[in-house]
Amino acid sequence: QVRLVESGGGLVQAGGSLRLSCAASGRTFSMYAMGWFRQAPGKEREFVAAVSRNGRNTDYADSVKGRFTISRDNARNTLYLQMNSLTPEDTAVYYCAAKGGKVLHIIVVGIAEYDYWGQGTQVTVSS
Repeated sequence: QVRLVESGGGLVQAGGSLRLSCAASGRTFSMYAMGWFRQAPGKEREFVAAVSRNGRNTDYADSVKGRFTISRDNARNTLYLQMNSLTPEDTAVYYCAAKGGKVLHIIVVGIAEYDYWGQGTQVTVSS
C-alpha cells in the first residue's frame, strides 16, 4: 500500500503558476504509474496528466497540454505538476493517484484503473 499527500495548492491570479507536489510513502514509489486528476464543483473528477513508472512517458488532457508538466523524482518519492498560464477554468481540487504495475513505460489515464488516491489540494484561479 502507498500513502499519497498532495501539497502546493492555493489562490493564484489568472496567468499565474503553481507547482503541486505529491509525496508518497509506504511501498516503493517507483513501482507505481502516477497521475493527476481534478474535480471542479458540480463536475465529475477528470484526468489531467499521467506519467509512467520510469518517468519517460507522459500524457495530458487536451485542456492542459502546453501549460502543465507532470514529472516525478523516484529518489525523493515525489510526483509534481507544474501548472503555468492558469485560467479560472483550472479551479478545482487536484488529486494524485497511484497504479501498481510491472511495466516501466505504461501510462494510465483511466480513473477506475488507479489503486490509491491522495486527499486532494485546492487550486483556485481568480480572474
